[in-house]
Amino acid sequence: MNTREIWKRFDIPLFAVVLLLSVFGVALISSAIAGNPTLEGHPRRQVVFLIIGLAVLFLCASFDYHIWKTLSKPFYVLVAMLLLMVFIFGGARFGAARWLETGLVTIQPAELAKIAIILTLSSFFSSNIEKINNWMTIGKSLALTAGIVLWILLQPNLSTSIVIFITWATMLWISGLKTKYILIMLGAAALFIGLSFLLDFPYLADYQKARITNFIAPAEDARYGDTYNVDQALISIGSGSWFGKGYGQGSQVQLRFLKIRHNDFIFSVLAHEFGFVGTVIVLAALIFVIVRCFKVAQNAPDAYGSLIAYGFGVLMGFQTIVNVGVNLRLLPVTGLTLPFISYGGSSLVSMLLGIGLVENIKMRSQEKEFREEPL
Repeated sequence: MNTREIWKRFDIPLFAVVLLLSVFGVALISSAIAGNPTLEGHPRRQVVFLIIGLAVLFLCASFDYHIWKTLSKPFYVLVAMLLLMVFIFGGARFGAARWLETGLVTIQPAELAKIAIILTLSSFFSSNIEKINNWMTIGKSLALTAGIVLWILLQPNLSTSIVIFITWATMLWISGLKTKYILIMLGAAALFIGLSFLLDFPYLADYQKARITNFIAPAEDARYGDTYNVDQALISIGSGSWFGKGYGQGSQVQLRFLKIRHNDFIFSVLAHEFGFVGTVIVLAALIFVIVRCFKVAQNAPDAYGSLIAYGFGVLMGFQTIVNVGVNLRLLPVTGLTLPFISYGGSSLVSMLLGIGLVENIKMRSQEKEFREEPL
């Protein structure tokens, strides 16, 4: 098959929706930080990372995705080294050291770690698909995951660690893990969580414990302290009503009652300015992208490609659920971004890299398998 024929299979609807979400994200960030001189350069930086991310997307789509079977090991080692550098030299923000300052840009290697884990586990599981129901295989895959997660936990960054473990567990299940193994692992996870409660989560930092405590039983005077931004997020969402206050017109955002708004709480800005209708449209677009990833996975030519597409779809879906859940106060506060919308260069580039991989798999699958079903 020649290159021209391969590019004819490029998923234009998927790319178009992702591009629209990313551009809309830049616009929403601009509104969220309006009037704040400290953050005025953020939209411009996000545009730069969007351009870089689009270049990465097309680059990843250009080469047969099987090359990543060879590159996944060096990529895994590179990400592990970057995480180690963060542990030693990383800049601390909000009580955690998660960023590397390069002089030109600030990098968050934990975002790249999500992609590295998906590629590594896809290669491992596809090569051991016949031995998936074996404790040795499960243990090796867990060790590969833990080799990355360990350094992320030490930052500390619990939310990203949970995302990676969820991705591992889901990819293991998709690979054909039998029910008895799933039940045993769920029992072990429940026991671990139970012991953590009894021992007051000894592996968590104080601010992480406070987030859990404030979520379960917030103090009466906490609304002006630890839970202030969560309370303001709920007010922002509720006051948006059906159609919102209008772009750049929301008092909660423009008057800075919502203190943290351009990254983890961007969903609250969206609801405040565009209302229920606006949030439904954006969430529908994200669901479209996730479902499209699963469709690519179902029609992939091999297990390796299928696992990559499934893994990325699960990653994006889980992050979306958690981010929205935090904004609605259904979950404790985490540091997970809303895909393509929240501010964060590393997050945006990683997401676009993942889309490039999914496009790559789609382009090298049989065209007839992607033919639309008649209505």
